[in-house]
Parts: sequence; structure tokens; C-alpha cells
Amino acid sequence: MPSIKSLILQGEGVMLDFKKTITSTEKIAKSLVAFANNKGGKLLIGVADDGSIKGVKSEEEEKYMILTAAHQFCKPAIEPYFEEIYVDDKLVLVVEIPESDTKPHYALDHEKKWWAYIRIDDKSVLASRIILEVLKQEYKNNGVLISYSDNEKKLLEYLEQNGRITLKEFSKLLRSSYRKAQKVLVNLILTNVIKSHTTEKEEYYTAVR
Repeated sequence: MPSIKSLILQGEGVMLDFKKTITSTEKIAKSLVAFANNKGGKLLIGVADDGSIKGVKSEEEEKYMILTAAHQFCKPAIEPYFEEIYVDDKLVLVVEIPESDTKPHYALDHEKKWWAYIRIDDKSVLASRIILEVLKQEYKNNGVLISYSDNEKKLLEYLEQNGRITLKEFSKLLRSSYRKAQKVLVNLILTNVIKSHTTEKEEYYTAVR
């Protein structure tokens, strides 16, 4: 594993998150779930957002909160790995969350509702219905055979000309229900023909180049 300092220099990203301290089990559950639903990741506890090392006051307390979040606020439960590392006499707690093979994971919010999250850049973002379908099927059908019907051809031609498409535009293009359009998108994401992009406002798809 690279040194903590070189990890911190990379800054927060898809597989790395800094937490000065754990303030709530709900918030931490959201990060754990986003990493497990993605490619895994590390939480550095005792490191501020700007990368300065503050150190952990009580690692037992932090571990207890993380394990409570992982076991009671995540479903299916998540098993984090802990490592304690001293940097300049300050203790940093490294929490590693492996990529899960029981996706999708959901986190419990303060209103007692379960939501699935994924990691996009340095944020944990709510997973859309399409992404949820992709997560559910990723491990089930490792051999999705895709036969290009007119629907797929229409989509790829559209992307060739316009560069991107949303679910709404695609169902309009097919003159079909969202559900049918969604199915085509999910299969093409699973077979790595298109990829999904999520922003604060919308979700759209582009061809994989």
C-alpha cells in the first residue's frame, strides 16, 4: 500500500475519502455503501478535507461507529478492514472497503429509508434505477450475449451523431416505454458498449470509445 502521505496527495476521489472524524453512522454508511457498490475504496479517518492530518482521538470509538454503520446501517452488511498508521505522531485510521460481490448495498438514512449509492469522483451519489439494475445483474450474468436488434442500432447511430442520450430521449427514439428502453441501456452498459454519466441534474449515456 502506498504511504499515507502519498495517498493524501492524490486527494479525494472515486476510491478515497477523507474524514476528520465520524459524526454520524448514517453518513458513514452512505460512504461504505458507495465504495462497496463501486470498485471498493479507502476511508482515511483523522484527515481533514484539505488533506491536513488531524489524527484520531479515540480509534476505538471511531471503529465502533464504523462497524455499527457497516453492520446495522448497510444491507447487506459490509465488512471493513482496519489499519492504524502513525503519521508525524498522529494516528490515522485507514478503513478499507473491498468491492462487494453481493451488490447492490443500501444505506439507512435518518428517516429509516434504504437507499443505494455509488461513488462518482469524490462524492457518494444516489444510484439511479438503471445503475441499480446494472449492479444487480453484474454478477449474475457474466456472459450477457448481445444481439444487436434495431433498438441497439438506433441507439448507437444516435450516439454517433449526437454524442449522448438520456433515458427520456431514448424511449422517445424507440417510441417505447421507459422500462423497455431501460432494459436496452442496462444490457449495453453491462457489455461495455455504452457508459453512464451522472451529474447533479441528470443521467446520460455515451458510447465507449
